[in-house]
Amino acid sequence: MENKKELRTWLDDLKLDHPLVIAGPCSAETEEQVLKIAHELKDTDVSYFRAGIWKPRTRPGMFEGVGALGLKWLQRVKAETGMKTATEVANAAHVKLALEHDVDLLWIGARSTVSPFIVQEIADALKGTDKIVLVKNPVNPDLALWLGGIERLASADIKNLGVIHRGFSTYEKSKYRNNPEWQIAIELQSKFPDLPIINDPSHITGKRDMIFDVSQTALDLNFDGLMIETHFDPENAWSDAAQQVTPKTLVQIMKDLKIRKETDPEADYNTSLNNLRAKIDVIDNQIIDLLGKRMVVADGIGTLKRQKNVSVLQSKRWNEILGAMVLEGEAHGLSEEFILKMFKAIHQESINHQEKIINK
Repeated sequence: MENKKELRTWLDDLKLDHPLVIAGPCSAETEEQVLKIAHELKDTDVSYFRAGIWKPRTRPGMFEGVGALGLKWLQRVKAETGMKTATEVANAAHVKLALEHDVDLLWIGARSTVSPFIVQEIADALKGTDKIVLVKNPVNPDLALWLGGIERLASADIKNLGVIHRGFSTYEKSKYRNNPEWQIAIELQSKFPDLPIINDPSHITGKRDMIFDVSQTALDLNFDGLMIETHFDPENAWSDAAQQVTPKTLVQIMKDLKIRKETDPEADYNTSLNNLRAKIDVIDNQIIDLLGKRMVVADGIGTLKRQKNVSVLQSKRWNEILGAMVLEGEAHGLSEEFILKMFKAIHQESINHQEKIINK
């Protein structure tokens, strides 16, 4: 698949003066609930009303969605509010029902994206459709798998495509429900700059009080829009209660985030500069996170050395590391002087950590 301007046609045709917003409840629970939320979102920045009809749950016995009945509720939403509708599909049967009920936007969830078999089944069922189809990143941080999903849909002559960045699962403890791994989304943008990319701060954070900050980062990185889960009574939602916001809160978030694009050369320069600076901010945060993890390992080494009464400084090992890092740095265009300064500072911090443990 090649990048081309036509990838943005469906988004440009909306003629929005603000980021695209897809919002609505994690799950359609009742007809009353769906319509109440929809009417509260009417006449806001929301272009697509989302609702989970079929919910993939990790364990059996949890609420797995109301099924096809909810599609009729989405039809009422469109008729009464004028908003377009959106839902997740995970197989050909879902696709058939969603098309029969004229759902405007379909997305493939993270659990489905990991399986080329599932994506191909959906692509075959959607072949040639003019509906908008978005692909969420796979659960695991694999850019090739994410792009593979898009390519399968493109091969099925589906022209209105885009992606949703919802973060990646990790076994490590994190402040996020799903680590954003911004560098993967940035690399995707670099390969396909005209492919619309939507951020899903609800699933990245898992916490409503973090949604604004993640949304701002996404817009700073030139994302095209946001998918935010919205419920009039989040605390009592039947699924993902902690990450949903009220319609009123969503309106305020969008008011605070709104970015009006201008066309003069100075504005273009500032937009490009802010985008590059946002990328640096993301990478700097990743560097700090990695250094913190390195020091945790150093603490473990310090504990082991204390138990065996071994000295902190191991000169042979240190010289081996330094030599290897100088060569690795050279391969990435980094000077020997810089690598030596950086790793000497890192080594000294490691020694400080280990000495604290040994001298307890």
